[in-house]
Amino acid sequence: MSTLTMNAGNSNTVNNSSINASTIGSSAMMEVTGLRKRFRDKEVICGIDFQVLQGEILCFLGPNGAGKSTTINIITGALRCESGNISYCGADIYRNLTAYKKNLGIVPQDLALYEDLPALTNVRFFASLYGLKGRQLDEGCRYALEFTGLMDRAKDKVSTFSGGMKRRLNIACAIAHRPRQLIMDEPTVGIDPQSRNHILEGVRRLRDEGMTILYTTHYMEEVEEIATRIIIMDEGRIIAEGTKEALKAGIDKERHYEIDASYDECPDAALLYQIGGINEVAINGSRIAIAAAKETETLDKIITTLIAGSVRINAIASRTANLETVFLHLTGKSLRD
Repeated sequence: MSTLTMNAGNSNTVNNSSINASTIGSSAMMEVTGLRKRFRDKEVICGIDFQVLQGEILCFLGPNGAGKSTTINIITGALRCESGNISYCGADIYRNLTAYKKNLGIVPQDLALYEDLPALTNVRFFASLYGLKGRQLDEGCRYALEFTGLMDRAKDKVSTFSGGMKRRLNIACAIAHRPRQLIMDEPTVGIDPQSRNHILEGVRRLRDEGMTILYTTHYMEEVEEIATRIIIMDEGRIIAEGTKEALKAGIDKERHYEIDASYDECPDAALLYQIGGINEVAINGSRIAIAAAKETETLDKIITTLIAGSVRINAIASRTANLETVFLHLTGKSLRD
């Protein structure tokens, strides 16, 4: 059986084989196979398989209830699955749970901070749980607070912090021990754009330092900005995975039209599907989204059909494929539906 160990200086090894920057992206750090989880009579994770590659930012994208957070809770060891296997650097995590957790930094969706204590005390406490002490603890706390831009507020109570600052402190508590793998579960929920940008820039910097990052979100724009690879989840299943470019290329053989319309009676999508070359039609309120084969000229027929159905066209936009397009194509619904 493969074992997971820790050596001096908080640099982790597996079977005495070190992993450094030169090996980033060359192999899987984590492998998950056949993962299933049920809550009462509902299966919320339905036999998913995926890998986490060294040095990547792997983003889990999906709506609320897709199974992202449940998957993350299982990966961290906080929740047990009904079936499936999870290995980290070749070792089963449940047989090496203590050593495995020392390799992780966890940024939970809900803030895990002591509001009545100073920021530095919070970071020192969480870092000490990973075995840091003395000079190593001091250096780790300094690194984490400087990295998150909170060193000047180190002695201030957390209760005086803004929501964005608390989110950043949550990250500081997770990185003081310099983990090899950082798990971030929707770390930008409920914060202002400036704080969000600060966190996203920090995620990129951590990856540049060689850290492997799992990041869950339901914000398309965040995934567009930081992901090196994406897993799209819906209803407990992985429905697609790959790089942004690969996912977009899979549907980029189409023209995509977004029509802002008004009408008394909802348009009949079946009439639009009768137009040669129409692949997808999604009607959501005043928004009509249509995907058509690139090799066909369909716009004039779309307009004629809508007008014949007493639809008033306010505006038409043609757009290139993006992750919202990918998600709509795969699920038939908007991410925020």
